[in-house]
Amino acid sequence: MKNIKRIITLAISVAILFVLAMPVFAAGEDVAVAAANSVLGDKALAAAIAVGLAAAAGAVGMGIAVAKATEAISRQPEAENKIRTTLMLGLVFVETAIIYALVIAILIIFVL
Repeated sequence: MKNIKRIITLAISVAILFVLAMPVFAAGEDVAVAAANSVLGDKALAAAIAVGLAAAAGAVGMGIAVAKATEAISRQPEAENKIRTTLMLGLVFVETAIIYALVIAILIIFVL
């Protein structure tokens, strides 16, 4: 659990650093070009964070679900088919949420 907290803290720190450093990289450009690049960069960063968080949370959730299903099957082998069916349905819903995050990220980049 400590490693996950450290990784999340590091990722947030890097994201904040990139957001704060954007004006520095745009200092030598024309103001209009710099503003357009800044907005595009902000959109890309927002999309990357959305997809990254959704994928990470989905992966953790899927791992926990598979571990619990395996444990349940080992405790009650006669209920294997019901457990497997419920597991697959749950994994489909988690994966659907991740795909929705990807669609939202694409909308952020190209539509907004």
